[in-house]
Amino acid sequence: MDRFADLQTFVHVVEAGGIGAAAERMGIAKSAVSRRLAELETRLGAQLLRRTTRRLHLTDSGHDFLERARRVLADLDEAEQAVSSAQAALRGRVKVALPLAYGLLRLAPALREFMRRHPALEFDLDFNDRQIDLMQEGFDLAIRIANLPDSSLIARRLGTIRHRLCASPDYLARHGAPRSPAELRRHDCLVYSNPANPGIWHYHDPSGRAGSVEVRVALRANSGEFLLDAARAGFGLILMPDFYLVDSLNGGELTPVLDDHRWPELRVHAVYPPTRHLSRRLRALVDFLAERLTPEDAGAAPRPG
Repeated sequence: MDRFADLQTFVHVVEAGGIGAAAERMGIAKSAVSRRLAELETRLGAQLLRRTTRRLHLTDSGHDFLERARRVLADLDEAEQAVSSAQAALRGRVKVALPLAYGLLRLAPALREFMRRHPALEFDLDFNDRQIDLMQEGFDLAIRIANLPDSSLIARRLGTIRHRLCASPDYLARHGAPRSPAELRRHDCLVYSNPANPGIWHYHDPSGRAGSVEVRVALRANSGEFLLDAARAGFGLILMPDFYLVDSLNGGELTPVLDDHRWPELRVHAVYPPTRHLSRRLRALVDFLAERLTPEDAGAAPRPG
């Protein structure tokens, strides 16, 4: 009876979504995976997985046991690394969820540098804007851009992303630059459609007073890349996170507008469940990203390593 192998098998089946996929990942026969699951459930006296013709579903007992099994496996892996040597190479699997655009535009260079420094690590990166369930989907860590509400997750702030207002030189030559947020009511504005009130833009003026303006919406879209292309082509003013805008501003394709005003800010966090032990490899990754993405420059390109 190998209780450790049974735990590993159970976690692999849940994360892979089925016995066949888990067997392929582990390099063993499907029958061996089925046998280990059956032995585990028999020993526990509880059903962990409910089997249907298409997929497996966790029972309530399975949900509870999955959380504990992952913690046990992570603690054992961490203990082995600590005993081998504090200076030993980081090893093991790192599964991280990242927002799509920010992950590709700003986190990717830092992640590549971290991978070069720690070649023994195995990375599983999910670039996706959906709201994932860290525990249910087996993620060690998630990078989130938001002013996080209270939750059961532990969060470490990595930085802050500013929004900036800008337009192409061609648009400004044809329409002039707004001298105050109120003048945005008569300008063509390109609006990201996902927020609850996309046509209302909030700001703080140079004296620090908060305000908002309902802009004239010339174009509404749920793609930041499309809106950015439209702004560069002269279709109107755009208010976007500055990590989208750095290259266009530096290249002269866009010009800042009302840059003495402070537009909305979002915080970048690394989050993980309180029941998830932060292993040495994960702690090293979070520390590395925190160093690269200080609160002042999270929207700018990461500093070279």
